[in-house]
Amino acid sequence: MHIPTIIAPSVAIAGTSDRFPVRRIFCVGQNYADHAREMGSDPDRQEPFFFSKPADAVVANGSTLPFPPKTEDLHHEVELVIALGTGGKDIAVEDAAATIFGAGVGIDLTRRDLQAAAKKAGRPWDMAKGFDRSAPVGALTPGVPATKGSIALAIDSETRQSGDLSMMIWSVPEIIATLSTFVELAPGDLIFTGTPAGVGQIQRGQTIRATIDGFETLEVTFAA
Repeated sequence: MHIPTIIAPSVAIAGTSDRFPVRRIFCVGQNYADHAREMGSDPDRQEPFFFSKPADAVVANGSTLPFPPKTEDLHHEVELVIALGTGGKDIAVEDAAATIFGAGVGIDLTRRDLQAAAKKAGRPWDMAKGFDRSAPVGALTPGVPATKGSIALAIDSETRQSGDLSMMIWSVPEIIATLSTFVELAPGDLIFTGTPAGVGQIQRGQTIRATIDGFETLEVTFAA
């Protein structure tokens, strides 16, 4: 019997040929007030909620992607992605920054039609959020990210999302601390921290360009 060899997913690190190994991917839902409103929710500071993507959903900058199956309503969500260098459980907010290896730009791809159907039926979102190549992530910049700065996404040079990191409902340390009460965090974990308003549909053949001040740009193209 042949035992398969599996290569761990990884993300580029800016300015080096080294790679950051990815253990797990966690995502925060509706962490910008304007996006919460556009999705029909109350943006008050209720406890953040989380969902996951598989580690091998990561996609490198510059990739050309096949359009995902089972959807005619694929949506973009630009996000700051935090990479953890250490972990722990029940991490205090004041200790959370010390767990951060670095950060970068990510796009949470969502099969919105499947998500809507799952919500209506009271079912999990897994196939709407955790599908193949659903987590493009740009090169990571080591260090703790700034708490403010432009975050934006354009499709074929037309701006679709534009906001500021200061608009987060829950800060990065608060997100890490809260998530660590649900699971024990570990080195290699990535956390997508939410998206500003303007999420919308991606068509076949379009190029998506995501930017956050201070980080390398992330760009992916969908095959026609």
